[in-house]
Amino acid sequence: MITIRITAIGKIKEKYLADGIAEYVKRLSRYCKIHIDEVNDEKIPQKSSEKEEELVRIKEGEQILNLVKDEAYVIALCIEGKQMDSLQFAEMMEKITIQGKSTIQFLIGGSVGLSEAVKKRADLKLSFSKFTFPHQLMRLILLEQIYRSFKIINHETYHK
Repeated sequence: MITIRITAIGKIKEKYLADGIAEYVKRLSRYCKIHIDEVNDEKIPQKSSEKEEELVRIKEGEQILNLVKDEAYVIALCIEGKQMDSLQFAEMMEKITIQGKSTIQFLIGGSVGLSEAVKKRADLKLSFSKFTFPHQLMRLILLEQIYRSFKIINHETYHK
């Protein structure tokens, strides 16, 4: 059974997000093993400079990289990444497993994004949209798309 790891900055604070995440983790349990690693977010001054934001990205990036599994196919979520639709995402997920990878690890940065070191480690940079989403909401969106991909791969119906 494939393992999906999500390594994300910050803790989920809103109950509605935690409930949605728990629901998709439960649904996914029949298709894969799923692990969510939460990395502490660094404090950012209210009116931060680019230099201060870069330091935050570096510190958070070091924590993320400490949790990246050597054997994993790593996908970094970032706005400049490749965009795809749900069918393409499902095809990609299936291809990764066919190529012998047993772990797919998704990386979600904090409010200032991912460090260059994290992006360089990624096997794929993926963008869900040109929009910017709160990183906590992105976790829920990602889980829904992973679930949708397993439904597509297994030729099971799921709402459109």
